[in-house]
Amino acid sequence: MDKKARIDFSNYPIIFDAPERLTDITSWHGHIPFAFFIVQALKPACFVELGTHRGDSYCAVCQAVDTLGIACRCHAVDRWKGDAQAGFYNDDVLDELKRYHDARYGPFSTLIQKSFDDAVMDFPDGSIDLLHVDGFHRYEVVKHDVMTWLPKMSARGVMLIHDTQVTEGDFGVWKLWEELSNGYETFEFIHSHGLGILRAGDDVTGDIQRLLESDNYYRRFIQHFFAALGENIVNRRQVQKLTTSVTTLQNMATVHRRMIESKDAIIEKLEREGNTTSEEQG
Repeated sequence: MDKKARIDFSNYPIIFDAPERLTDITSWHGHIPFAFFIVQALKPACFVELGTHRGDSYCAVCQAVDTLGIACRCHAVDRWKGDAQAGFYNDDVLDELKRYHDARYGPFSTLIQKSFDDAVMDFPDGSIDLLHVDGFHRYEVVKHDVMTWLPKMSARGVMLIHDTQVTEGDFGVWKLWEELSNGYETFEFIHSHGLGILRAGDDVTGDIQRLLESDNYYRRFIQHFFAALGENIVNRRQVQKLTTSVTTLQNMATVHRRMIESKDAIIEKLEREGNTTSEEQG
């Protein structure tokens, strides 16, 4: 691959932006810089995410769309009930996400509370430019999701599939990714549980095509480059978490100190009253 086919990442300053939403669901944080990159490189008119949970990955894409001023409709599809792999949860998760999302991204983004199979009927064939698949990760389930939504991809469609590096338990995305890599142009990030990039359309061009066509040496460079950017995001979340913990401990210490001061004041008052009583009796 010659130098002309390299990607000039200086054209993508957004990859260095700080994500505005980082929750305690950290598994996708390392891929947020790439999410910023692909939004600018692809400029999708329609983005769909299958499996949103607390919305860190989804809101990263929405943030990029908003920052770049791209005319893109975004759709998050989830039942917001959880599953056996991610754990089950109540309506508080969706309620909190709505409060955050609606005020910022409501004009161009929609949260769709449906199953993937029900929601697929809402999108015409060939209408989705960017699709992120991050639902239930058992092999037969994720294969069904990918194959069901594949006809919805546009001529310049790109599909992202998370957890390609997770092999324990009943996770089977890695197996499906091996199969897809034999039939499609793909690129894979190893960090943050793995993220596969798949060319789903015949008219993918520009820097995304350069990414998919990169040789092994350049692939390793890109992998390390985005892994390093992603590590900064992961570390940022750790700092936020530690800062919150320190603030909590400081608040607890303040309360504890005030309790001690209050107790000492009460003891001092009781001692004064006791001394006064003794003097009067004397």
